[in-house]
Amino acid sequence: MNDADTMVLPRLGPVGGGPEDPWDEDLPAEPRGERCRPVAGTPWIAAWLVPALVMGVLGAVRAGVPGLGTEELATWRAATASWRENWSALGSAGGTGTPYHLLMRAWAEAFGSSDLALRVPSVLAMIAAAALVGAAAARAFTPGTGLLAGLIFALLPASTRYAQEAQPYALAVLGAALATWLLLPTLDRPTRWRLAAYAGAVAVLGLCHVAALPLLAGHGWAAYAFRRPSAARWLAAASVGALPAATLLWLVLRDGGRIAPAGRPDLTALAATPAALFGVAALAGVLFVLALFSLPLRYPAAVFTAGAAVPPVVLLLVAQATPLWSPQALLVTLPAWATLAAVALSRVRTRWSVGVLAVIALIGAPAQAAVRAPDGHGPATRQLARIVEDRWEPGDRLVYDAGSGPDVRSVLARYLRADRRPADVTAATVPPTATGCVDVPHCRRLWVVRPGERADPLPPTDGPTGRMLRVGYRVAQVWRPTGFTLALLVDDRTAR
Repeated sequence: MNDADTMVLPRLGPVGGGPEDPWDEDLPAEPRGERCRPVAGTPWIAAWLVPALVMGVLGAVRAGVPGLGTEELATWRAATASWRENWSALGSAGGTGTPYHLLMRAWAEAFGSSDLALRVPSVLAMIAAAALVGAAAARAFTPGTGLLAGLIFALLPASTRYAQEAQPYALAVLGAALATWLLLPTLDRPTRWRLAAYAGAVAVLGLCHVAALPLLAGHGWAAYAFRRPSAARWLAAASVGALPAATLLWLVLRDGGRIAPAGRPDLTALAATPAALFGVAALAGVLFVLALFSLPLRYPAAVFTAGAAVPPVVLLLVAQATPLWSPQALLVTLPAWATLAAVALSRVRTRWSVGVLAVIALIGAPAQAAVRAPDGHGPATRQLARIVEDRWEPGDRLVYDAGSGPDVRSVLARYLRADRRPADVTAATVPPTATGCVDVPHCRRLWVVRPGERADPLPPTDGPTGRMLRVGYRVAQVWRPTGFTLALLVDDRTAR
């Protein structure tokens, strides 16, 4: 009997292997350092340069149009105050903003304190952050992924919003992007210079916004899970970098200050966080869905997943014990969210990626336009001042609501010339005038400013000023620019 012919079957896959992984996640791990080897060539340059250019254009367009918001007015006051006054603010409410205010004091001395000049550092910070987002994604994945990540970051309305705001949030995002860009090579090869550079980035992050430091929890999880031999050195570098912020926090809290703006989150605050973080609530859903397609979690995608998901959880837990919650603190997760979305888009055809970018730009377009409106940063501060300026008469005086803080009182000081600015008769000292109007009962015309858009333009009657205004004056006209209620009161008995 003849033996049967022998048939050789080709190997269809690895012996004992499971189903094929469409994302190539089951390929053998690359040798240490291969993922973080610097990429050269035109694609890598485009990965960071194109997002930087797009962010620069979006950040610069109409950056000087919106009036300064209430928080920005605090920056203006610090930029025009003395160095001693800025240092003495360490123990006041919101003293954690002192490092930024000192920076802006030096900036204003060199470049002036116009609205646009005060916002230029934030524009530059977001341009650098967009470049770093693209460079980090290109280093961890491919140049194409880096280009997508940088563009997604630049197109988010929140990126533009805080690029055009004279606040430390853009610098904090820059610190987060720099720390993330340095993290992967530092974990793979923790040399002295890399650890020092990472510590410096953490220091920038913490000094700009103490509440943004939970980003380090995400970095720490990645270090412990994937590069355990380097975890101890990472921890040392992160601790050194966080030390300046910890010292600042101790100085502020010791003197009764607080972290501003921050609070304890309730359901309303949590529900509003996605829109505040991404600029539009729908964009939060788009990026979250795209991030899901970046799974399964493998290094280095897990690093960015931890950078996006861990900080909100840590901040929420800490905020239960101390008022620390603010959507601005979570802005440092935007680079990670943009990178995860880019990882998902890099797995589809180019035309689909371009289509999703167009959708992101289209969804964010109304918010991009709104942030450049005169009241794009909240209250219509310039409009309020213009109303007073157009109707000002010699002898006019000003009354502020008892609840008006320094930010409200700074609006007219910022936007009205001194010779056309009504004196505040509710202030401690008021210069005498030819009309003898140094207190409320003897003024012919009074401007009353109240924060918020209120149905009743006059202060409550439970105070002496409120009672005088209601008895001795009639309301001639009322305006309600965004964020304010402004009324012109006339005393007909003293009319000339």
